Amino acid sequence: MNLNSITIRETEECDFSDIIKIETSAFKTDSEAKLTAALLTDQSAEPILSLLAFHEQEVVGHILFTKGYFYEEKEEEPDIQILAPLAVKPQWQRKRIGGQLIKKGLQILKERGTEIVFVLGHIDYYPKYGFINDATKFGFYTPYPIPEKVKDAWMVQELLPGMLDRYSGKIRCCDEMNREEHWRE
Repeated sequence: MNLNSITIRETEECDFSDIIKIETSAFKTDSEAKLTAALLTDQSAEPILSLLAFHEQEVVGHILFTKGYFYEEKEEEPDIQILAPLAVKPQWQRKRIGGQLIKKGLQILKERGTEIVFVLGHIDYYPKYGFINDATKFGFYTPYPIPEKVKDAWMVQELLPGMLDRYSGKIRCCDEMNREEHWRE
């Protein structure tokens, strides 16, 4: 497969069923699909960035970024986004489509003024795209405690240099993501 044959664009309302199919296929359960559907309609998640990857006319991947906040109000509030979920159809996995979605998403977010992005994800995968393991070492804490053995999975990336030195605190996600069940192992 030629990576140049992959195109990525922002989603539209008419893409909803394709998004849900990808999420269900990639995770082999409907839990991520249900979460994604809820996130796409959660007003506290806005502004969101939702992207689809295509190979020719086939939808092969999806990524979603939603608004994040600090629990404690800051004098200046940075623009924070949370990456979740990232899904690629099983037959298209390990072909760098997820990486293309991450790169494109981060590029768009940077252009829109996002300063910090967080993800709770695979500790060997996301650092390939600039995420730093264990965001707690910079003073950024998850909305709910996560087990010590998976603390490296809570990752951060600054899109504007110096942001990791300027801010710290407990992160609050949009209403739908800010539920304890999404932060359990």
